[in-house]
Amino acid sequence: MVDEVLKTLSPVFKGLYSAYGRPSIPPEKLLRALLLQVLYSIRSERMLMEQMEYNLLFRWFVGLNIDDPVWVPTVFSKNRDRLLEGEIAKKFFAEVLQQAREADLLSDEHFSVDGTLIEAWASHKSFQPKNRSTQASVPEDPGNPTVDFRGEKRSNETHESRTDPEARLARKSGGQESKLAYCGNVMIENRHGLVVDTELVQCRGTAEREAAIAMAGRAEGSHRITVGADKGYDTKDFVEQMRSLRVTPHVAQNENRPGGSAIDGRTTRHPGYEVSQRKRKRIEEVFGWIKTVGMFRKTRHRGVDRVGWMFTFTAAAYNLVRIRNLMTESAA
Repeated sequence: MVDEVLKTLSPVFKGLYSAYGRPSIPPEKLLRALLLQVLYSIRSERMLMEQMEYNLLFRWFVGLNIDDPVWVPTVFSKNRDRLLEGEIAKKFFAEVLQQAREADLLSDEHFSVDGTLIEAWASHKSFQPKNRSTQASVPEDPGNPTVDFRGEKRSNETHESRTDPEARLARKSGGQESKLAYCGNVMIENRHGLVVDTELVQCRGTAEREAAIAMAGRAEGSHRITVGADKGYDTKDFVEQMRSLRVTPHVAQNENRPGGSAIDGRTTRHPGYEVSQRKRKRIEEVFGWIKTVGMFRKTRHRGVDRVGWMFTFTAAAYNLVRIRNLMTESAA
């Protein structure tokens, strides 16, 4: 399956090769190595290179001969950053999805959306006032300074992380601790739970709803579709915007919201509404896989572009595994 995807993307890779300087790592081998890192939950590029030293199956999959030298971890990371420029993750994701479409595994009518917090690679100690003087005294231990923020009001308007300025302080729900994070969103089709779109944005109060509207707007075709979601999406503005996109919002009703639910009997009276509410919970399987196997509970990257690139690539890896399993079941 990966061979077919990379063969299709071959013309795109030609533009990523440098015309001068020392030979770079081929993009095909970079993607194969990154895919192994996701599938086998290898937590760093350094450990990935160690595995490549002695694991012959890894060498075979990537395309290295038994006596070929393995790349230096820092060189591998620098070459990986070149893939950001060509939006390779989105193109890789699209080609994987095309294989599912050709195997008739996708629904083009019924979808579900949800979002989750992706913890940033930054600590609370790095979350400091924006107007803090750069002439501040040097701490006794620069690597792990003592920071006392007891009683201090901290918000995204007045503070930012020195380690990852694009991360935002957020929490998923009331009663949970706040953490520096990004908001990762996916849209799945309801037939087999395959991811059809991703959107990673900075955390804010309306981030999940805005991401859902963006993904619904990118849905292919001009026919009306349904999109299931949880109670967090039950707002008047969200429902109206989805309907303006020719989308029927199968959103769970939140009767405790002031003014009542924005979803009325026009939607809930149809039997498809109950089906969407049952199917939408499968999206948690995607988040569970991405955070455990894909090791995305806490990202190892910084910045919206880099974290979003890896989020999309990890979703593509999930689809590869899911498609393989579905095709194996159908063959049996």
